Amino acid sequence: MARNREPVENLILYRLLKWSVIVPILKFYFRNNVYGTENVPQQGPFVVVSNHASDLDPPIVSVCMKRPVAYMAKEELFEVPILKQIITLYGAYPVKRGSADRSAIRSALNSLEQGWAVGIFLQGTRTSDGKITEPKLGATLIAAKAKVPLLPVSIYGTHAVKRQGLIANSVPITVRIGELIPPPESTKKQELELISQKCADIINKMHDLGR
Repeated sequence: MARNREPVENLILYRLLKWSVIVPILKFYFRNNVYGTENVPQQGPFVVVSNHASDLDPPIVSVCMKRPVAYMAKEELFEVPILKQIITLYGAYPVKRGSADRSAIRSALNSLEQGWAVGIFLQGTRTSDGKITEPKLGATLIAAKAKVPLLPVSIYGTHAVKRQGLIANSVPITVRIGELIPPPESTKKQELELISQKCADIINKMHDLGR
């Protein structure tokens, strides 16, 4: 039987790290604005689809959802002490190199079954300006298989973040959260393409609003 929320121990640790470390950094250093939080379901699993321009995007999205969002991460990251514990409490799941597609889908479905919100970058990789030009079908395929809705999210500003070691320049970041989109009724390619493009159009439209 599917769970209605992520495990409570993950939620507690997520909130501790969120309010003690991540929120202060976002609010005072990156001057983060968030719109549309009323659209985020606080019960039940769903798939968060967003644009992607920076390694900062996963924790930013997760914080703005007010609940942990599970993202896939390279298997090697789970071998790093402390980092392993942090990304695990945020719901990250390991994916082996060379088998990313199959293992990512399987792990994402397992996380949804456990009640998590699962985050997937719609284009599958970073883009220099944060816009989505070639939406992939992975997110909509997972939503169709799990029969869960999709939540489009736009992250504006992280494309301008430049890092030198662990230090990043201070850039205003804005997150906009759209309305839920029902899951595709089937896994047929044509329908997956239609819903994927719909998500991309909504995200790009929100991104065009800028700061």
